[in-house]
Amino acid sequence: MSSGKAPSRRAILSWCLYDWANSAYNTIITTFVFAVYFARGVVGDPVEGTARWSAAMTVAGVAIAVLSPVLGAVADRAGRRKPWMALFTLVTVAFTAALWWVRPDPADAGFALACVVVATVAFELANVFYNATLPGLVPARLLGRVSGWGWGIGYFGGLACLVLALVGFVQAPAPLFGLSGMEWADWGPQANVRATALLAAAWYGLFALPYFLWVPDEPATGHGLLRAAREGVATLAATLRQARRYREVMRFLIASAFYRDGINTITAFGGLFAAGTFGMSFEEILVFAIALNVVAGLGAIGFAWMDDRAGARPVILIALAGMTACGVPLLLATDRLWFWVFALGLGLFFGPAQAAGRSMMARLAPPGMAGEMFGLYGLTGRFVGFFGPLLFGLATQAFASQRAGMATVLAFFAVGFGLMLAVREPAR
Repeated sequence: MSSGKAPSRRAILSWCLYDWANSAYNTIITTFVFAVYFARGVVGDPVEGTARWSAAMTVAGVAIAVLSPVLGAVADRAGRRKPWMALFTLVTVAFTAALWWVRPDPADAGFALACVVVATVAFELANVFYNATLPGLVPARLLGRVSGWGWGIGYFGGLACLVLALVGFVQAPAPLFGLSGMEWADWGPQANVRATALLAAAWYGLFALPYFLWVPDEPATGHGLLRAAREGVATLAATLRQARRYREVMRFLIASAFYRDGINTITAFGGLFAAGTFGMSFEEILVFAIALNVVAGLGAIGFAWMDDRAGARPVILIALAGMTACGVPLLLATDRLWFWVFALGLGLFFGPAQAAGRSMMARLAPPGMAGEMFGLYGLTGRFVGFFGPLLFGLATQAFASQRAGMATVLAFFAVGFGLMLAVREPAR
């Protein structure tokens, strides 16, 4: 854990900017633009496209579940985390940019899903190391606040990127950057939509730079990679064997795995749901996404103060209750106006649940084990996490209805809420 020494404002801002940077991947690729383009334009059938996207997310989830705790434990033994973050950030950026070559042709579906699987795995692994730097960056009394600021800034980063995607690409009659005399059609079919992948890649890479420049890294232990790997795996195995020593950690990991899976499923398939069930166009989906990011960002920042004053557990429970209360009528809504009302109400609680989960994990992690614990955080989330996309896809196919798929999400919120009631937060 961090000492009581106050961190520099530049370091905190740079740390938060990484959330601003990586939000482009979630908003543009996995939720509101490319996922919809894949189902509608590449596959050509929203139901079949949703099912195939779901299968790809399931594969990515299994890979993340296997790799995240091992790499987290290895990083704890090696000390430094920035090299790992740099590697996985670069992989995410590269494979996101590669989506530019995905044409609206079913023949390109396999290439698209392969790129998305690799990029998603790298994205989540980068976040394991990113989250693990929080306890070493700020004192315990600021964990909730800084975590909430990060999530909030991340949502506003997604908002800014979506606005640029909407006005500069999807609705723009011609390419940007001074390419005068050329139309989007000169760059191939659906070039204005495909170019948003390049936007997301550039956004991520550019705004991630302050983190690598100004956020302090953990000191190197002097262990080589092979030694760190051996010791890290051995430490992880010992932790799992001695799980009773970390009872509250394990309770929280299991509880959070369920509710995080519900949130991740909604964010992964929200754009597909809006397009397929309510017939929204790309432009309408982007406007909806912009509004959703505004309320989610405000929720994350607003509840950050409550996290530090009342604790992360009450914030998580309130957020889960709020998401369930909005989720039930959302599934029953047939009018677009009510869809907007309840979807934005649901979004208001996304950020608080995610930010408070990160701060609680940071508080529960034993000293020197942040990487390993956030790796387990990723493991448990993904161990349960592939069930969300899987059940969503199976229910969508079985009932030929995206509403049926989205209904499975509410069960994850209910289970997560029940399990969180048994978790005790450490004294502050």
